[in-house]
Amino acid sequence: MTQADRHFIETCKKIIEEGYSSEGTGVRTRWEDGAEANYISIVGVQNVYDVGKEFPMITLRNNSKTVTRAIDEILWIWQKKSNKVSELNSHIWDQWAGEDGTIGKAYGYQFAQKYKFKTKEGIKEMDQIDYALYLLKNDPASRRIMTNLFNHAELKDMNLEPCAYSTQWLVKGGKLHLILNQRSQDMLAANGWNTMQYAALLCMFAQVAGLEVGTLTHNIGDCHIYDRHIPLIQKLIEAEPVECSPKLVIKNPTKDFYEFKVEDFEIQDYDYNKEIKLGKIPVAI
Repeated sequence: MTQADRHFIETCKKIIEEGYSSEGTGVRTRWEDGAEANYISIVGVQNVYDVGKEFPMITLRNNSKTVTRAIDEILWIWQKKSNKVSELNSHIWDQWAGEDGTIGKAYGYQFAQKYKFKTKEGIKEMDQIDYALYLLKNDPASRRIMTNLFNHAELKDMNLEPCAYSTQWLVKGGKLHLILNQRSQDMLAANGWNTMQYAALLCMFAQVAGLEVGTLTHNIGDCHIYDRHIPLIQKLIEAEPVECSPKLVIKNPTKDFYEFKVEDFEIQDYDYNKEIKLGKIPVAI
C-alpha cells in the first residue's frame, strides 16, 4: 500500500461514514442527463505525502497514463500560463471553454499577470511564479513564498473559479516543501490527479532551486464524493492495494523551469491492481 492508497482509503471511508449530504441545498452541479449531482462531503481534510520518499500514486486502479495527463495540465497552467484549451493536450477543460476557446481569466491567465515585487536588487516586475522561483534561489528562508489564483476582482470573468487556488513553498533542512490549498475536491475524479501533478511540480521546483524534495501537504476545504460515484468508490476502497514504492524520474537535468516537457517525466517501480475495472466514470459539471 502506498501513501496515496492509505490517504485515499481513509478519506473516502470518513466521507461515507460521516459526510454531510448536499440534498436540498440547491447544488450547482448537474449530471449529463440534467439531474442534480448531489454529494456527501466532509470539511477540512489534510493529507501529507513525503514525495522525497515515494511519489503519490494509488495502486487501487491504473494511474500509469493518468499521471502524464495530470503533469501536462500542471505545465499548461504553471509553465505555459495559458487559458487556451487548444494548448492543453488532454481534453479535461473542453466543457468549460468559451466561444473564444479559453476558460476566461482563470488559472494560467492569472499566473501570466505581472506585479511589482520587492527583491534584493530593488523593485522588479514579474509574475507570481517567477517571483516564487526568485525567492527559492535568493531568499530560501522566506516564509512568504506563495502564489494565489483566487483573484476576487476577476472571478466574474472566469468560466470556473480555481479549485486548487494557492500554494506556499517552504525550505527546511535543505528540502523543499509544498503546501497546496484547494477549496473543493471530487475524490474519485480529482484526488489522485491533483496530488500527482503538484507532487511533480514540487519535484520540478526542487530541481530548479537545487534542493532535495520534501513533503506535499494537501489541504482540502470541501472534500466530497458524488452520489453516482459512491458504488465506484466502495469498489476501490475494498480492492487489494499493491505493495510498491513509485518514483518520479525527471530525465531532463535543466535548472530552467520553462524547459521541462511532458516527455521528460518517467514513473518507475509502479504497479496497480489489474482486476479493478471502473468503466466510464460519470462527470458532474
